[in-house]
Amino acid sequence: MQNRKKPFDTYSNGFFSIHKIMTVSIYEHYCKAYKVTTDSRDVAPDAVFFALKGERFDGNDFALEVAEKGIASLVVADRQSLPDHPRIVKVNDTLQAMQELAKHHRLQMKQLKVLSITGTNGKTTTKELVSAVLSQRYNIIYTQGNYNNHLGVPLTLLRITPETEFAVVEMGANHPGEIKTLANIACPDYGIITNIGKAHLEGFGSFEGVIKTKNELYDYLKAHQKAAFVNGDNPLLMSLIGDMSHITYGKEAVMDCQVLPDCCDPYLSVSWKAHRIATHLVGSYNFENVAAAIAVGQYFGVDEAVIRQALESYQPTNSRSQVIEGKNRIIMDAYNANPTSMSASVSNFSGICGDNAMLVLGDMRELGDASEKEHRTILQLIAQSGFHQVFLVGPCFCQFNDNPAYHTFPTVEDLIAYLEQHPVTGRTILVKGSRGIRLEKVLPVIQ
Repeated sequence: MQNRKKPFDTYSNGFFSIHKIMTVSIYEHYCKAYKVTTDSRDVAPDAVFFALKGERFDGNDFALEVAEKGIASLVVADRQSLPDHPRIVKVNDTLQAMQELAKHHRLQMKQLKVLSITGTNGKTTTKELVSAVLSQRYNIIYTQGNYNNHLGVPLTLLRITPETEFAVVEMGANHPGEIKTLANIACPDYGIITNIGKAHLEGFGSFEGVIKTKNELYDYLKAHQKAAFVNGDNPLLMSLIGDMSHITYGKEAVMDCQVLPDCCDPYLSVSWKAHRIATHLVGSYNFENVAAAIAVGQYFGVDEAVIRQALESYQPTNSRSQVIEGKNRIIMDAYNANPTSMSASVSNFSGICGDNAMLVLGDMRELGDASEKEHRTILQLIAQSGFHQVFLVGPCFCQFNDNPAYHTFPTVEDLIAYLEQHPVTGRTILVKGSRGIRLEKVLPVIQ
């Protein structure tokens, strides 16, 4: 590793500047174990503890306790009233200090390739599939769960060690400028925007605001002469890519990586070269995610048979396109919802569900002034698709639903109480809604 002895010499990249912090080198200490933590209950030997502040906690309250544990941890705190201690470094902002450390560390790893993934829908599934493929050939780290924000991205980067060859970093945003911030921390060599749709409109202000923010990843890649993997079937993404270096994937023969949908009944399968890849993912909308993973694997030289095996072995978790078999067949896709993903889920479900279909849908949150329009659009889609067993949860659906045949419930607890009195069996059930509605709680009474 280069420059280990002078890790905080000043440099500037137009976003952060890293500088010497008093007489203690945080990076030099970090390199002893390559471990950081923000949880005072989980501090490993030689780790760096960042005393972050949240709405209901303040890590500074535990800074002295951690420093005196005797495990040679280093504590970074921003409470100036803390007593002087040889293992406490006081900074103005612990979160910024952690972000700076992560960026500096990423730039020291000369052997490393970073692939950043963002998008309105599918970014977590794409990240999981890409990681499943790349891990077959490379030593990789990747974002855990959907830990994809201003805190999660630096924590992901700080899991990199000198042996790491690839980092797959998911980036989420619900306000303008957030992708720019995260890209300037991760400094990606490659990027993927899965798609751009209507989500977090309350924070972005408009669909145009969503486009501008997601495009911040392309902006970074263009400015630094890096490359993007692009869904060539998506006109919006192709219009944004311009003349930057890119690798296309999609259904047409002109793509750098041509992938064709095979079937989805209910599991998605695709055709690629001489391979038929049968996944455990439900929903034709997952085609783009699978195609992206194939394109990345192909570009970075993962063996074709290994790519197929990795994708066929991947099992979705955490309420993302899961099929749960029991007294009913449940398609559990309730991790999150926005107008684009809700429409895709309902449309796909109408094609695979049969006559015993049942919908359990929760409100789509953070839509601001567009909430009524978008919920009414979904209600129209439900009617056009011919669904009869419809259960709607949340204040928005309760307010905007005009169909007396649809059951509406203010909360998921109200729905559970109803289903306990009116049990359902032998149904194929789609469960979809924003995470805040907590539709996963209905599983015990329908599974």
